[in-house]
Amino acid sequence: MKIHREGFPTIALTFIVLAILNGLLFYFCDCPGIQYTVLGITTAFFLFIVSFFRIPTRVYTYDEQSIISPCDGKVVVIEDTNEPEYFKDKRLQISIFMSPANVHVNRNPISGTVKLSTYHAGKFLVAWHPKSSTENERHTVVIDNGKQAILVRQIAGALARRIVNYLKPGDQVKQNEELGFIKFGSRVDLFLPVGTKVNVELNQVVKGGQTIIATLPA
Repeated sequence: MKIHREGFPTIALTFIVLAILNGLLFYFCDCPGIQYTVLGITTAFFLFIVSFFRIPTRVYTYDEQSIISPCDGKVVVIEDTNEPEYFKDKRLQISIFMSPANVHVNRNPISGTVKLSTYHAGKFLVAWHPKSSTENERHTVVIDNGKQAILVRQIAGALARRIVNYLKPGDQVKQNEELGFIKFGSRVDLFLPVGTKVNVELNQVVKGGQTIIATLPA
């Protein structure tokens, strides 16, 4: 297991703050019960912060016709809808909710050329809110493999206050390479061509880089 580079500043700051807190407590407080209780709580919190930025060792799934899950989480939406930002027509939407306990690296669902990479400022509604896809802070990416194009949208939530995206228009990207990172829980939407075969169900738990979300139409 590795620690994602986005985590180093947060981990370092957390360590410094908690170390100062415990140092002051042990210096000014003469009650061992309180001292070691706070030490235990702060240690557990620090380990949680470290685990949030983990990159587990995995065997990734590669398939040109398959949409591989861009993140860890639970499938919360599978429906036909209109996509107004890029395609401006009907698309199959599949949304994956990431809790704070999930791995938060986001990966490219397919290989291809980046046609769009755009950040939108917005609100911080809870990630499962129906309007979060269009009103929350978000980053939209469109990847075209030469036959089909798909849209990937990183969406901030009530706790997620920073979206990181590494792609630029014109980039040639490979399936399962890093697309970006969202800090502290949110969701990722996929907008796929109508007729795409869905390989997952509502409430199914998926893993980024491993689970086949759908199969593109020929």
